[in-house]
Amino acid sequence: MSIDPFITRFENLPEILPVFPLSQVILLPGGKLPLNVFEPRYLALACDSLAQGRLFGLIQPSGSGETVGEAPPPLYTVGSIGRIIHFAETDTRQFFIVVMGLCRFQVKGEAEGKDGYRRLSVDYAPFREDLTTPGGGTVSAPRERITHALQRFVEAHALDIDLRALDALSTPSLVATLSMALPFETPEKQALLEAPTLEHRFNALCALMEMGAVGGPFSGDATQ
Repeated sequence: MSIDPFITRFENLPEILPVFPLSQVILLPGGKLPLNVFEPRYLALACDSLAQGRLFGLIQPSGSGETVGEAPPPLYTVGSIGRIIHFAETDTRQFFIVVMGLCRFQVKGEAEGKDGYRRLSVDYAPFREDLTTPGGGTVSAPRERITHALQRFVEAHALDIDLRALDALSTPSLVATLSMALPFETPEKQALLEAPTLEHRFNALCALMEMGAVGGPFSGDATQ
């Protein structure tokens, strides 16, 4: 599915954005993220997004999860806006959606929520190049560094990944796919999201995989 050129113009992105906070989940420009939506508030968010340009934001909480009767957890100051490019409703009235990343944003403040989900006032200006260069530029390092680091990381953590299927991806697509998919902790994911260029993200990703291959299995649960 192609993206509407009107949506991808910087000045047409919404200043008040509904957001889906998820730990250990990031959405990079050009990346595709599948999500199963089942909580009532996020079903409402998805319905509203489908009716209004199919846009919403993904952002990581920077604190612990929400507890009934307590204030919602703080959020990181950088997230991403994405557009729903696939939607299906299951028999149990859950939604399966695929979101494509468009552009990162800087949080300006919290706006009034709606139907239980949070909304933020956001600024895309620091990341406007995401719309014209979704991959983030070029990489000077040899591709072999990332493939070797990935192989060691997969072996160390016994991950079920078809390494040969990744060979067909361009370097920007490979970096985005691995940054989003590998089971790093929340601060590590955030560092990958906020990397200013593809070169920075490539180097950070390789370093995380190289350290992870030595350190053994992760203790955190990266499933959603």
